[in-house]
Amino acid sequence: MPKLSRTQKVGLWLALGLALRILLIVFPRSLDDDTAVYAELGHNLLHHHVYGLVNEAGVIVPSLFRLPGYPLFLAVFGGNLRVVELVQSALDLFGCWLLASAVRMRLGGRAAEWTLALGSLCLFTAAYAATALTESLSVFAVCCGIYGFARWSVEKTIRWVACMAGAAALAMLLRPDGALLLAALLCTVLSASLPAMRRGFRDAALLLVLACAPLSIWAARNYVTFHVFQPLAPRHVNDPGERVNLGFYRWLRTWSVEFVTTGNVFWSVGSDELNIDDLPPRAFDSPQQRRQTEELFNLYNAQQHQVDAPLDAKFAALASQRIREHPFRYCVTVPLRRIADMLLRPRTETYNIDAFWWRISDHPWQSIAAIALGLVNLAYMLAAFCGLVRRRVPFGMLLGSYFVLRCILLGTLENPEPRYSLELYPVVLIAAASLAQRPRPTVPAVQP
Repeated sequence: MPKLSRTQKVGLWLALGLALRILLIVFPRSLDDDTAVYAELGHNLLHHHVYGLVNEAGVIVPSLFRLPGYPLFLAVFGGNLRVVELVQSALDLFGCWLLASAVRMRLGGRAAEWTLALGSLCLFTAAYAATALTESLSVFAVCCGIYGFARWSVEKTIRWVACMAGAAALAMLLRPDGALLLAALLCTVLSASLPAMRRGFRDAALLLVLACAPLSIWAARNYVTFHVFQPLAPRHVNDPGERVNLGFYRWLRTWSVEFVTTGNVFWSVGSDELNIDDLPPRAFDSPQQRRQTEELFNLYNAQQHQVDAPLDAKFAALASQRIREHPFRYCVTVPLRRIADMLLRPRTETYNIDAFWWRISDHPWQSIAAIALGLVNLAYMLAAFCGLVRRRVPFGMLLGSYFVLRCILLGTLENPEPRYSLELYPVVLIAAASLAQRPRPTVPAVQP
């Protein structure tokens, strides 16, 4: 069998990746509630020139709780989700090619081919490319940022500063945590320019200005409409004037480490009852604390599934008690467990697999599929870890700073979901593919 050329290999991996994504688009899967919100925001902006949602009286009320990037993206394609998913799939594969091109510059063709293969056939990024949510475009923005830095590190031209700025701007217009990409790029540009600080400061300043320029329009609109300075989007997805259950969220952060908690408790607030039996043992430090928590749940259920200000204050007091008694657990142990869960949990949320996937007797085939997905995800993570241990990973400052910053953010969330760690997959792909780099031959020392 004749050996394939480099161009043929690229075409093969991209074709296989496209086939996988088309299969996932055709495969029937449930829609996320966020998709409908994004679509309505985009539709109202395009057709009624108001960025907001329709209230019970049929009036479009302006909003700022979601950034405008993805609603505009949906509006461009008229809300046709199949077309959106096909475009996202093409961009996802283009992002894989960009990563492979960046790796080729540092590690050569073999590692680049691995990057393209691992990215094109990645079941997790492919699944979100076939889902109308912000994650796929956010991953694409990270890929563009890495590629832009790879080119800038060689050429040091304004064009690649603009490329990095465009990637950061896209990331921030999609999600507020996109600012982490900008932070990582700024740190890396400055550190890479230590021998020529003047150029480094110039490029970093230009990167910051260009990346934030699109957000200035959004910030100006928010100030004019709501009289608040909000250049991104609120952490707790609320509009100005809406009360946020900060005490309840703080109580959640004292023990919440897994996706099941998000489904049973976080998503239930405001619509369903809370059941004390849904909480794990780590949510209580004593029988008295369990009774206290049960009383708060009963109050919540009695007042039509609402957390009002007095009840929120009681949750805040309970959270303060738990933090005061176990500060290390709150600041270190629980966040680390939360990060590990989002990185290592089987990524079943886009595959119509029950959240309680380990209950094999209830759904044996779903459990088998979940275990298989978990093993695939674990293989990616272990390969990336091995590449890191062997010190073969390129763009160490950029990838490392972005990984650390995002993990710090993940550790602060009260609603852990595996999808929040998906933007780390470009880092994982490059680190895993770095194992393919052949070690350089050692030159024997010349004997005197």
